[in-house]
Amino acid sequence: MNSLKEFHIDIFNLGLKQHEFEFKIDERLFQLHEHSLIEKGSGTCKLLLDKTATMMTLDFHIDVKIELTCDRSLDTFDYPIQLDEQLIIKFGEENYSLSEEVLVIKGDTPTIDVSEYIYEFINVAVPMKKLHPRYEGQEDEQPDMIYTSQGDEPEENEETVDPRWEALKKLKDNK
Repeated sequence: MNSLKEFHIDIFNLGLKQHEFEFKIDERLFQLHEHSLIEKGSGTCKLLLDKTATMMTLDFHIDVKIELTCDRSLDTFDYPIQLDEQLIIKFGEENYSLSEEVLVIKGDTPTIDVSEYIYEFINVAVPMKKLHPRYEGQEDEQPDMIYTSQGDEPEENEETVDPRWEALKKLKDNK
């Protein structure tokens, strides 16, 4: 996979202390991934990397605006995202993942690419239902519909009783 050089951190030459990094986020980050949910966006990511002899703790603060397409009107709109995420990277003999928040990398790994982590954090924050801000707080205008077994026409969810059945029910109750 292609990557952006400015998101690479030379961890091999970092001292055992805290380091601060700032990354500019733009369209290039989202264009690295095929079929990305996000095509346009801009913002910053501030990263506090705390390196010790056995591990690194990466604290991400992401402040970005992405362009989404409304599911209702198909209009585009800017959606602000502010995130604080943490990733722990331990040094070991092999590269593998212990969990979503904890990775193990080889101790002699010279650099890490944080663009993948930033991209994933932003993508997870994208809402399932993308609604333009002008529709916020509005209920769905369409009533709940139930489709018949033939699938021809939807029926209203409310039960409407045919008056002929109502008359038969009265006869039955009088017995």
